[in-house]
Amino acid sequence: MPIKLAEWSLAFYRLPYRRQVVWANAVEREGTFALLKLTGDGGAVGIAEGTIKATWSGVSPRSLAATLEDVIVPRLRGIDLADAAAVSAALRPLPENGFAKAMAENACWTLRAAEAGKPLWRLWNGQRRVELTWTVTRQTPALMATESAEVCARYGFRTLKVKGGQGVATDLRALMEIRAALGEGVELYVDANSEYSRAEGADYVRSLAAAGVTLAEDPCALVPDAEFEALQRSVPIPILVDRSCASSRDAQLYLERGARALAAKPGRVGLSETRAIDVLAERHGARVAVGIYAESLLGTLVSLQQAAALAPGRSIAAEQTFYLTMTEQVTPLELPIREGCIELPEEADLSKLVDWARVKRFAL
Repeated sequence: MPIKLAEWSLAFYRLPYRRQVVWANAVEREGTFALLKLTGDGGAVGIAEGTIKATWSGVSPRSLAATLEDVIVPRLRGIDLADAAAVSAALRPLPENGFAKAMAENACWTLRAAEAGKPLWRLWNGQRRVELTWTVTRQTPALMATESAEVCARYGFRTLKVKGGQGVATDLRALMEIRAALGEGVELYVDANSEYSRAEGADYVRSLAAAGVTLAEDPCALVPDAEFEALQRSVPIPILVDRSCASSRDAQLYLERGARALAAKPGRVGLSETRAIDVLAERHGARVAVGIYAESLLGTLVSLQQAAALAPGRSIAAEQTFYLTMTEQVTPLELPIREGCIELPEEADLSKLVDWARVKRFAL
């Protein structure tokens, strides 16, 4: 049944963290989020959360609001929002504004699920149970090891993503202390956020492999060229391409150069694009990680719809656990993590899981 846009709204809120978080390009004590709500002419509602960080998405609340109102939403009016291809075709001619387009795509996907009366992960024949990983952000090696032991003991994680880029010696020291704290039962991979030079990349990845790391994410600035192809061939573990894989076109270029693992971030590029990336990766036998975008629990629910639909043999444990860092949420839902896994709710309409009073309480 066709769905036409009847109403839309946009809200912004801030959620505090339990501690200071150090990213490669920012230091924060809270996260800022946008919540897009689309209401169809039949009453079904779709939502999408966007993580507002200038160094990630390149937008501010004011710029995002203007882009949605003046550029994106007018393209959605009059078309059938139930038709994913039609929505993508309407947005594709717009240059730039990838973050706003991703939010619109995600809201349309959750709208379709609400209209169908089925969770999106079921519409995509996904698995309800999703394996997760915890991201250990930059701290001293001792604190990173302590945190790793605590979260694995509490939640049963079997995979950890360790943020590198603090200097080779510090990165290796952190891995050594984390491994000593955990033993051999937990898989480790490292994201250096392109901190090292391309000349250093191969030696750095080999050092990680020797330390027992199974994936090296963005060890240096990556480009889908002959140098990347040579780098991947020269190291014993897959290089997980994240920062420069922001579209299915990027994914295709990397896969043609021998990429063995790609990040796909619904919060950054949208569910339509991450699904396209997964199709390409499957053709080339590459693995896919549904990457962290510092989502709240609400945004986590949207992103994990994609993670649930990935083939178990090719998927990397989903990174959507950052919400545990926050002391407040805009949903009352509690999703316990057991043995490193989460079970997605059967609710088809994710807007029903939003506490709109909390959205107002934490509004900018």
